[in-house]
Amino acid sequence: MELNQHWRIQSFDVGQARPLEVASAGLDDRFWITAKVPGDVHSALIERKIIDNPYFGHNDAKCRWIETKEWWYRTQFEYAKGERDEDRHELVFEGLDTFATVYVNGLEVGKTNNMFVEYVFDVTRIVRNGKNTIAVKFDPLYLHHRDKEQFQWSSYTKERPWLRKAAMNFGWDWGPRLVTVGIWGKVRLERRTKAKLESVFARTVRADERTADIRVDVEAKSYRRGLSNDCRVRLLDREGVEVASVRADVAEGKASVRLAVDAPKRWWTHDLGEPYLYRIEVELYSEGEPVDRRAFDFGIRTVELLLKDEEGRNAFAFVLNGVRLFAKGTNWIPADNFIGAIPEERYRDLIDLAVEGQMNMLRVWAGGIYEKDVFYEECDRRGVLVWQDFAFANALFPDFNKDFMDSVRAEVAHNVKRLRNHASLALWCGNNEIDWLYDMKTAGGDITCPFYGESIYHELIPDALAELDDSRAYWPSSPYGGSDANDPDVGDRHNWQVWHGSVYPRKFGEPPILDYSIQGVTFKNYKKDFALFSSEFGIHGSANRYTLEKHTPEGEFYWGSVEMAYRNKDTNHQKGILLMEGFTGIPKDIEEYMNFSMLTQAEGLKYGIEHYRRNKERTSGALVWQLNDSWPGTSWAMIDHELLPKAAYFYGKKFFHPVLLSIDHDAGSPLRVWVVNDRLEPLDGVLKLKVFDFTGALVSSTDIPASVAGNGAACLFTATEAELLNGRAPEDVVVTLTAEGFDAPANVLYLRDHKDLRLPAAELIVTVDESEQTVRVAARGGLARMVKLDVPRGNLRFSDNFFDLLPGEEKIVRIADPRGGSVDLKGLRVSAINAAEPTQN
Repeated sequence: MELNQHWRIQSFDVGQARPLEVASAGLDDRFWITAKVPGDVHSALIERKIIDNPYFGHNDAKCRWIETKEWWYRTQFEYAKGERDEDRHELVFEGLDTFATVYVNGLEVGKTNNMFVEYVFDVTRIVRNGKNTIAVKFDPLYLHHRDKEQFQWSSYTKERPWLRKAAMNFGWDWGPRLVTVGIWGKVRLERRTKAKLESVFARTVRADERTADIRVDVEAKSYRRGLSNDCRVRLLDREGVEVASVRADVAEGKASVRLAVDAPKRWWTHDLGEPYLYRIEVELYSEGEPVDRRAFDFGIRTVELLLKDEEGRNAFAFVLNGVRLFAKGTNWIPADNFIGAIPEERYRDLIDLAVEGQMNMLRVWAGGIYEKDVFYEECDRRGVLVWQDFAFANALFPDFNKDFMDSVRAEVAHNVKRLRNHASLALWCGNNEIDWLYDMKTAGGDITCPFYGESIYHELIPDALAELDDSRAYWPSSPYGGSDANDPDVGDRHNWQVWHGSVYPRKFGEPPILDYSIQGVTFKNYKKDFALFSSEFGIHGSANRYTLEKHTPEGEFYWGSVEMAYRNKDTNHQKGILLMEGFTGIPKDIEEYMNFSMLTQAEGLKYGIEHYRRNKERTSGALVWQLNDSWPGTSWAMIDHELLPKAAYFYGKKFFHPVLLSIDHDAGSPLRVWVVNDRLEPLDGVLKLKVFDFTGALVSSTDIPASVAGNGAACLFTATEAELLNGRAPEDVVVTLTAEGFDAPANVLYLRDHKDLRLPAAELIVTVDESEQTVRVAARGGLARMVKLDVPRGNLRFSDNFFDLLPGEEKIVRIADPRGGSVDLKGLRVSAINAAEPTQN
């Protein structure tokens, strides 16, 4: 029975209310504020228009008072308890944020202290037939950290190390401080008889094309001694046909069975095959009577983390079903600051976009949450691997405190058990950047204390995984490995030379150096990086016009305004200006800022990721920071908060495509033509390398025979600029690369930075077909650089956007609503960096 109705909330000053009076079943709460569960206090107050939208302007600062109050939730419900003495009744909270006291019918049943843990209370002797009342009191956080030690390091705020709560609530360099409170997970009242299933753990022991061996461990709890329990485990295919079945005794609360599968349909990432899902059903019997049941989707697959290659060299590569893959994807942060109120459709939209964007891996970053079930279910269904951080980010943590460590131990056990059956889950990781930054801050003199928290990542978590999940690898931190925790030759790496200006190489114990200069932050530094696996790197890009205008007060939507600066939570805004200054030039107005920052982000990521992929013999992954935004700001995200992709996302459809056509080139150097093939089948065909001037005239054309092995990369052609340009200046041409004989998206290269190109004025001709929901765009007079379609609406799908057109070329763009509705195109704006106002038909 899910308890998601008739919830109300009310705030009190600390000490104002007597808890037993507020928790009393007879309290008249009709004048309290209605609220949704799951949800949070902020979302309830926004919905009831008690606070202004915190995402608009500076409104987030106006609702800080919420985190200082004591908040209460209450609901009443009818329940048919029945009269059977053998029944147990358990109240389950999937998520309480954070320090809560729970009352049922006026009686205190327990307290909580961890946002990431499910809490179960036995209320058998308290619930009754008829009307029942639940009340939950949430303490303000300061009561639980004000008397605690403040550590020398905790990024963005000193209070959070003692609080097992999403770190990003307190603000990060891409989002505001919005400290949530409330019931953020589902609430259920469950009736049990005789016994229940405590956990089911299914994993693939081995699998190939012919057979697969699956092990299923079952744990059960009896409510009375001496009961005889057994279970039946079934594997069903997609059509519901039984593939394998075993019945086993559950002796001393445990059973372990093996399922043999002939000709298994293995689970693959979407770029390598079909993410086929079977279904596992487990039914528990007590004294011959069925008493509990679990059912979940299950993918037959093996996944390993390769740390040494066949020749004994260091590696960091994921091997799926025996295939070494290149991980192409992004880092995932919470899909909104108000985590409890995020609708499931938002998760599906973002993962749909990731798959359409050719991504095969998402890293769930440590400063958010262990994501909701819908996230992993969608990754299972869509064929996306998940790198899962444990929720420890950028701080020291009190591993010397028993109560804290007991809470962490419960958190780790709960989330490992909850997530370990997912086919998509590829890796557990202990923390985000803590090992690396502890060394840097110690070397720089900012930290002089011991490495508090070290035993969590290097003892507690691996010990728990040895007991609870032997089916996938564990990595202590990200980045981690080698003579520097960010060593390109060992483990994974975060490249923050680009954007943040970190100077590499750097060894353990050496003070960190920052270079805030055009050369220090430029994306050209990506080519110096030969990491085994780049798990974080990125560049800021403006959000789309609609997203910014919607949340900016009137009169403040201009380049350099205070409100626009407030959208950017990063330190030292000069970094973004330096990147643009080196590539596009400094913008003069808001339109140029949106265009220049998006173009710099898109071209910069293209430059870096093509480099990483060309070196796939060594480098095995590139995860961009970051996929999404938690609020409508300016950040590293490829998709803004209104679910509108930026230019980098559309570039990513090409640079993440399984077959990449790439030209390795820097100003004045030769052009080297590559094909990178992440598919398992070999490629044979012809490449067409063409050079055009900006009027569309063909300067040169070269046919290149292309033969590339499956899961391989090859440099197929080299030429100097002079050999291809026939006397033309490199500032006046564009290079295109296409393939015949196999499927691969075309690539476009400019031989000089955007600021140095001599682009003529272009003209756009736009034809809108409302009935077909299409926009036809043609260019004449000159090449149109970064053609952009803007519609004043969020969550739209464009078949393409932010593309270039040669004179005479045209493109038809389809615009769709993911919910299937019609899109009003009356507010459509079509522009290009070098185009005047378009002619529209």
